[in-house]
Amino acid sequence: MDNEKVAFGDVNLAEEDIRDPYDPGAGGWPTIRYFNKATGYSGKPYDKKTDGAMCDELGDEKYMQAYVEEAGGVLLCEDFACLCSRKEAGECSKKETDYYNKFKDASADDVKSRLKLLSGSLAKAAKKDEWMTQRVSILKLLASIAPKDEL
Repeated sequence: MDNEKVAFGDVNLAEEDIRDPYDPGAGGWPTIRYFNKATGYSGKPYDKKTDGAMCDELGDEKYMQAYVEEAGGVLLCEDFACLCSRKEAGECSKKETDYYNKFKDASADDVKSRLKLLSGSLAKAAKKDEWMTQRVSILKLLASIAPKDEL
């Protein structure tokens, strides 16, 4: 799936001896780093989620997609059915569906405003709030499929 907000790059250390501050090889091979506005030019290393080898972990589409979405601050689904199918149960709860239905016809400005508020609250939360995370995902989806203003 193409997403203009995400790009991938590769450095061949045999051709480009890039070391500091990236520390290639630390944490295993391949060395995975992500870069966004929050990390700046130094980026941040990938934080493994399992005890398996990194190549096995990121070879699993579920982990790779979650990583790209988390590090890139994007959502790679294009509709609500996709978002729900990725859940462990394979479907969204009534609570999530009701939230989606409540905002699916809201203005783009309202969705963006709520997304900014919830994303900020989630970033500041001391512990993981699953319901807030679910609402942020739904709002990201709605923001990504909202009609763009015409010039």
